[in-house]
Amino acid sequence: MKGKTKKSSTHRIAVIMGDGIGKEVGPEGMRVLDAVGRRFGFKLDWELFPWSCDYYLKTGVMMPPDGLARLRAFDAIYLGAVGDPKVPDHVSVWGLLLPIRKEFNQYVNLRPARNMRGVETPLRDREPGEIDFYVVRENNEGEYSNVGGTVYTGTDREIVVQESHLHTPGCGKGHALRV
Repeated sequence: MKGKTKKSSTHRIAVIMGDGIGKEVGPEGMRVLDAVGRRFGFKLDWELFPWSCDYYLKTGVMMPPDGLARLRAFDAIYLGAVGDPKVPDHVSVWGLLLPIRKEFNQYVNLRPARNMRGVETPLRDREPGEIDFYVVRENNEGEYSNVGGTVYTGTDREIVVQESHLHTPGCGKGHALRV
C-alpha cells in the first residue's frame, strides 16, 4: 500500500524439541516459520527449553516445578515429539505433555493426512490430491482424563478402573476449527 509501512510484530515462542524426531524436525520447522515471518512481516523470538526424556534421565523430572509458570510468558509453545523407550510412557505423558495440554487448553492434535504416490495403503487406487483430510484427536479428555483408580491393590483381586469423560467443548462443539 502506498504511503503505509508494514507494522512488524514479534511473537515469543517457547520451544520444547522433545525427543527423537522432535530434535530432527523441530529446527527445520523453525526455519520454515522464520521464512514465513520474513515474508509476512513478523518476527519469532524463540526460547529453547531442554525438557524431554533425556532431561528426565538427568534430573528425575520431565520439566522443573515452575515449568508451566515459565511457559505462560510466551505467545505460543512449539512442541516436538516426546517419548523414549528408556522412560515409561506414563512419565512423559503425565510429567510434560498433559500438564502443558491441560494448562493451556490444547485440546486438539491436528494431523493432516494425504495419499502419497508409491505408498501401499487401503486407498491405493486413489491418486495423490484426491485424499486430503485431517485427523483430529482430542488431547485432554478420554483416556487422558485420569479418572479412575485401583481397588484391592497388591492382592490377587487387584482391579484397575479407567473411566473416560468427554464434555461438549472438548468434542469441538462451540469451537471453530479452521484449517
